[in-house]
Amino acid sequence: MIKLKHSRQRDAIKDALCRRSDHPTADEIYREIRETDPHISLGTVYRNLSLLSEIGEIRKVIAGDGREHYDGTLEPHNHFRCRLCGRISDIFRADTPPLSIPGFAGRIEQQSVIYIGVCPDCLKASEDTPT
Repeated sequence: MIKLKHSRQRDAIKDALCRRSDHPTADEIYREIRETDPHISLGTVYRNLSLLSEIGEIRKVIAGDGREHYDGTLEPHNHFRCRLCGRISDIFRADTPPLSIPGFAGRIEQQSVIYIGVCPDCLKASEDTPT
C-alpha cells in the first residue's frame, strides 16, 4: 500500500464516503463536506477520490448511468442499479468463487458486476399504483 502524506481533507472525504451506503458521486460528497469545511474545493474532492480509488482505499463504481460513483466498502461485492429511481445498492454473495476464465493465464484480482433492474421499493410502488 502506498504511504501518503496525511491530509485532513482526504480524511474528511474518505470518512464521509465510508459513512454512506448510497454510492455517492463526487458532487454529492463535495456538498456534504462543504457543510463542515466551506473552504474545500470541488477539485480537491475529485483529486482525492481519484487517488483513494487508485491506491485501493475506496472503490469507483461505474454503474452505467453516465456518472462515477464511489463506494467505501472494500469487501468483494457487486452492485445493483434501479433503472427507475437510479439507486445503487450492494449485493453480497458468499457463494461467489474467485473468478477464473478458461484460456486466460493471468490472475484476476477484482471484478465489477452491475445488475440493472427495478429495486424492491419501485417494484412495490408500481404494484400499489392503480391501473
